[in-house]
Amino acid sequence: VQLMESGGGSAQPGGSLKLSCTISGYTYNDRCMGWFRQATGRMCEGVATIDREGLRVYAESVKGRFTISQDNLKNVVYLQMDSLKPEDTAMYYCAADPCSWGGVSGTLLRGADGGMEYWGQGTQVTVST
Repeated sequence: VQLMESGGGSAQPGGSLKLSCTISGYTYNDRCMGWFRQATGRMCEGVATIDREGLRVYAESVKGRFTISQDNLKNVVYLQMDSLKPEDTAMYYCAADPCSWGGVSGTLLRGADGGMEYWGQGTQVTVST
């Protein structure tokens, strides 16, 4: 299984970026995918997760600003990030799991503890003036 992220970069506060994650080789019927991030000196945290049916959940810190979506035919998951803040600066990782933690909410909480089975290499997002 391979996950490949793209779309990171730099943005000014209030700006937008869109991340993409392409997954290949995944054969489980159940699939919870998520975006996680880790800022320098901080623990990894869940940002947003989505299952195959489109059920999604967000961290409180990004609710209303970020949108997770997917194209199941292309096996791509997106993270649209709007109204970016400096505190959004982090390495963002895409991850996939056969919903081992009971669904999208459990995945958001437990995935950041290394609970996801597959991880991408990460893409850097920097928000600054």
